[in-house]
Amino acid sequence: MPCSVVQMTSVHRAFDPRIYLKECATLAAAGYKVTLIAPNAEGDVVSGGIRLRALTPPRNRIERFLRTIPQVYRAALEEDAAIYHYHDPELMPVGALLLLHGKKVIYDVHEDYSGSMGGKKWIPSLLRGIAAVGVRWCERVFAVRCSRIVVATPTIAAIFPGSRVTLVQNFPWIRELDCADAAPYADREPIVAHVGVLSMDRGLVEMAKAVEIVSARRPVKLVLAGKVIPGAGPGIDPERWKELVEHAGMLSRPQVAALLGRARIGIVTLHPTGNYVNAQPTKLYEYMSAGLPVVVSDFPVCRRVIEPANCGLLVDPLDPAAIAHAIEWLLAHPAEAEEMGRRGRRAVSDLYNWEREGATLVAAYAELAADGKAS
Repeated sequence: MPCSVVQMTSVHRAFDPRIYLKECATLAAAGYKVTLIAPNAEGDVVSGGIRLRALTPPRNRIERFLRTIPQVYRAALEEDAAIYHYHDPELMPVGALLLLHGKKVIYDVHEDYSGSMGGKKWIPSLLRGIAAVGVRWCERVFAVRCSRIVVATPTIAAIFPGSRVTLVQNFPWIRELDCADAAPYADREPIVAHVGVLSMDRGLVEMAKAVEIVSARRPVKLVLAGKVIPGAGPGIDPERWKELVEHAGMLSRPQVAALLGRARIGIVTLHPTGNYVNAQPTKLYEYMSAGLPVVVSDFPVCRRVIEPANCGLLVDPLDPAAIAHAIEWLLAHPAEAEEMGRRGRRAVSDLYNWEREGATLVAAYAELAADGKAS
C-alpha cells in the first residue's frame, strides 16, 4: 500500500505552482497517496493522483487565523496520514500538534519569514521588529523539532542548522512553459513580459517608466500578468501609460506559456528591500526556460546565474533609465537577444530545473517513509 502524505496550506491558493504543480505532482508520480488541504472556492478536486481537500477561502486574515487554521488541523487529523508537509509559518502550531500525535512532519520554508516582516505593510511599522523576533522564535521552538525542513534557497538553508534540512529550489519544469505556437523570435512583437505578483517594491512603476522612455525611440509594450497587491495601483497613471502597459490579469500556466511565446524579453526588477536581495525569483528561471533573454535586478544571487550563462542584462532596479537602456539594447539586437535566450534555456535544462529538485524531494520522503512506522 502506498505511503499516504498530506500537504497543507492556509495561505497559498490551492493550485500554487510550488505546492500543487511541482511537489504534489512529483510525489503522486513517485507512487505516494497525496492529499492537499488548502482553501479552494470550487470545492474538492481529484486530478493527476492528487486529492484536493478544499477549505472555504477566508475573507480576511482574522478569519484565516480563527477559522482556517483550526480547519486545517481537524482535516489533517481526519486524514491520519504517515507524513504531513506544511507550507506556512502560521501552521507551525499545527505541525507541533501533529508531532505530538506521533506523525512525521515537514516544514517547507519558502522565504526568510523573519526577514520579510519589515516589508509587511499590513503590520504597523512599530510592530514589525517584534513580529520578526516572534517568527524567528517560533521557528526555533516549533520548526526545529520537525522531522525534516525543506527550504527553497541556500540563504534560507543557512537559517536552519542541522542535518534535517533539505534544499529543494523552486525551479521550473524544463518543458512546462514551452509554447507550440510560439512565433519565431525575430518575428515577435516588442513585448516585455512580467509574470507574477505586481507591487511597488517589485518594480511596477520603474518598469512602466522604462518602457515609456524606450517608446520615445522605438515601439515597445509592457505586458503584466499576475495579482496586483493592494496599494500598488496609485503609482500607475492609467491615462499616461494606457498604450504602453497592458495588465492581462491572472493567467493559467498554458496562458503564461502563450504570453512568453510571443514576448521578446522577460523582466524581473525587484527592489533591494526585505528578502528580495537574496531571493531566487522563480519568474527569472521561468523566462529562461521559455528561451527569453532577461532584464533582472543586479543582486549577487541573480548575477551568479546571469553572468555564467550570459543570458540577460543586469540593471539597477531603482533606475528607470538603466532598465530602459537594457530593454532597448535587447530590442535593437534581436540576434544577440535570441542567443541569450537559447543560453538561458540550456542553463535551465542543465542546472535550474524542477526535475533535479523533485528527485531531491522524493529522496527525502523515501528516507522518512523508511524510518520507523511511516507506511
